[in-house]
Amino acid sequence: MNGPRFNEWIVSPKVRVIDHEGENLGVMYTREAMAQAQELGLDLVEVSPNADPPVAKFLDVGKFKYEAQKKANLARKSQKTQEIKEIKMRPNIDDHDYDTKMKKVAEFIEEGDKVKVTMRFRGRELSHGQLGMAVLQRVAEQVAETAKVEAYPRMEGRQMLMVLAPK
Repeated sequence: MNGPRFNEWIVSPKVRVIDHEGENLGVMYTREAMAQAQELGLDLVEVSPNADPPVAKFLDVGKFKYEAQKKANLARKSQKTQEIKEIKMRPNIDDHDYDTKMKKVAEFIEEGDKVKVTMRFRGRELSHGQLGMAVLQRVAEQVAETAKVEAYPRMEGRQMLMVLAPK
């Protein structure tokens, strides 16, 4: 059975009862409370099973489950997943190209995504790793207020990687 226990599935002999208007009726025998609930055309639903004694309420079980499901769906809908966006650069990148890429980096970070900055080296550029490192340092300094460096620049084959995450 999924969801809260109700009526004959409540295992404890005594429960603290709250009626349909939210009034505390005190501790009573489960069987007695169930009879009162049925008189009102409602079910006795265990709302706090870990309390001592458990707390039960006079409710309509179907409606209670429906409301709980709606609440769970709303929570799932408002959840934001964090993606990793990638920006690729070259060590001898021109100023205008650099500025354009930086606008995108700022945009991604503002949206709450992580940004992986990839510096690609081709041919002879590989022997000038310090040029790529300088560009990545410049990127890190420029986004210092909005982002933190999660993974510092490191070489992986022919490329240098750095990961930025929103603060």
